[in-house]
Amino acid sequence: SFTMNTYLFVYDLMQFCGHSWIFTNMIIRFMSFGKDSLADTFYSIGLVMRLCQLLSTLEILHILIGIDKSRLFPRFLQITERIIVLFVVINSQEEVQGKYVVCVLFFLWNLLDVVRYTYNMLARTGIYYLPLTWLNFSLCIPLYPLSVLAKAFAICVSLPYFESFGTYSIKLPFPFAFSIHFPYVLKTYLIVLFIGMCFIIQDLFSERNAHLGTGNTKKKRS
Repeated sequence: SFTMNTYLFVYDLMQFCGHSWIFTNMIIRFMSFGKDSLADTFYSIGLVMRLCQLLSTLEILHILIGIDKSRLFPRFLQITERIIVLFVVINSQEEVQGKYVVCVLFFLWNLLDVVRYTYNMLARTGIYYLPLTWLNFSLCIPLYPLSVLAKAFAICVSLPYFESFGTYSIKLPFPFAFSIHFPYVLKTYLIVLFIGMCFIIQDLFSERNAHLGTGNTKKKRS
């Protein structure tokens, strides 16, 4: 309906503005301060990044209620990966926030999202530019695996801090005598992360073929 389409356009516009601000801020800071800007990336843009990622959880609701025709499971995996890495791993360990991998991860996320939300906004209005369509469904194929590697590296970097500080590790009192050692949970999640990557890459290729395959490419409109 017109109302739902307007709502989705506004949602995409908000996400576009947020991710564009982050992406532009990162580039300007790097051009101004060079490598020195990488260490405090999280402190300068972390708040907006967290807000954008929290807002992205609405996309799961959009699919569930039927106003977004994307596949639920791949989108759910992508969103939860970011939420876990950003809020559980990076946000909880101040020592990790200053690592260069955080800057790399944020750059990859925002590059993908600026393209995706630009494409979505135009698509809501019935405008399809072939170069943008190609970029939206092609860029994610090489960049998504790179982002997964960056997530895995961020988790590995955080493990010594979770070990020493005991963050999120739980030891239940007697009579349970049961404990949850959170670094083991993260190591297990690394396996889940790479299994999910294989599934999502397959889905990305399927989407690309559906939109850019012979006879399926949408004509450029002005």
